[in-house]
Amino acid sequence: MLHTIKPEEHGPLGEPMAQAVQTCVHCGFCLAACPTYREFGQEMDSPRGRIVLMKQVLEGELPLAAAQPHIDRCLGCLACEPACPSGVPYRDLISPFRAVVQDRTERSTGEKLRRWLAAQTIPHPGRFRLALAGAKLGKALRPLVPAVLEPMLDLAPDTVPPAVALPRVTPAEGERRARVALLAGCAQQVLDPDINLATIAVLARNGVEVVVPEAQGCCGGLAWHTGDLGAARDFARRNLDAFPAGVDAILTNAAGCGSAMHEYHLILRGTPDEAGSTGSLQARAEVFRKRVMDVSVFLNRLGLREAPQGAGAQKVAYHDACHLANAQGVREEPRKLLRAIPGVTLCELADAHLCCGSAGSYNLDQPDTAASLGAQKARAVIATGATVVASGNIGCLTQLGVHLKKLGSPVRVRHTMQVLRDAYRG
Repeated sequence: MLHTIKPEEHGPLGEPMAQAVQTCVHCGFCLAACPTYREFGQEMDSPRGRIVLMKQVLEGELPLAAAQPHIDRCLGCLACEPACPSGVPYRDLISPFRAVVQDRTERSTGEKLRRWLAAQTIPHPGRFRLALAGAKLGKALRPLVPAVLEPMLDLAPDTVPPAVALPRVTPAEGERRARVALLAGCAQQVLDPDINLATIAVLARNGVEVVVPEAQGCCGGLAWHTGDLGAARDFARRNLDAFPAGVDAILTNAAGCGSAMHEYHLILRGTPDEAGSTGSLQARAEVFRKRVMDVSVFLNRLGLREAPQGAGAQKVAYHDACHLANAQGVREEPRKLLRAIPGVTLCELADAHLCCGSAGSYNLDQPDTAASLGAQKARAVIATGATVVASGNIGCLTQLGVHLKKLGSPVRVRHTMQVLRDAYRG
């Protein structure tokens, strides 16, 4: 697509944005893949339409306020990328654009408050746990809670599992086949800490020593996808320093986290920071992101040392987390692990490419659209007749749990690693 964007006017992120716009040929293949185009049915709420809007804002031809509502409605699910025959790197445009225009984006006081609360709590497990405890009081005093904060109350669970302290090093069982470092995540540690325990147990059982770096923090994904570049960079730098070099891989078990860490080279683009003998932080970020992989990919490459025992016949539906399937191209690996369990019949969902509506903090910022997508995904799960739905992202698991409960469904929501760990236990 022809444009008159001047990349130098938009800082280090200007060039990737301009290249993404230029790659688009306006063919429209992305429309059918886009959940929000399906929801709203208008061009400006499709990837192609948003690319034009962002192009015009970057060119100075369109006021930001005219484009902002449609940019805000974008889930960032990246379903448009595998659907695009031209290979438009939409991820190089949507998050950088939000970061570049953040300082001149106008929002209501209530929206600013909600975004600030999310940014100050979710990436910090201790604060997030306290916030969820406070949500109980908020639910009791709901008539006094501002409407703009109600989505936070709706998504807050009634109970929160006890905090779990992960061992800094878990030795491999039997002969050691590999040594990895695990990102513990932030929201996941609070909402379902058993996911990390299951991940560590499965890895150890398959001969993998697991290190959980003490100094690690949030991946930065929430900040990056909402345009807070400064916070995203701070989180990224912290993790670059925290994770050791002497491991075979840096593993994630949350799709959103893995996707964000794969974009550290973009988040840190143009930064002047230096870090030891490895040179610039930009170069270090490139090296770091290439070491990051989802736990399902790592286990498939390593190979399961022993087959799970299984627990009898069961139907398991698999939900593709967008930032695993679309952002990282990981689709078959989790399915192979689940099929390796004796007695498991794997069920595919109708319209599996459509986002569940979680998308980081999207279900807080766009609750109506998120609720519609969540209900559709829950109904698709129920239609399979499965007793368990598995996925690889805490946001998706939370969203599925909320909407399955609303529909009165008994389907259990589990992480792929939890299903595999339980199968090893028999």
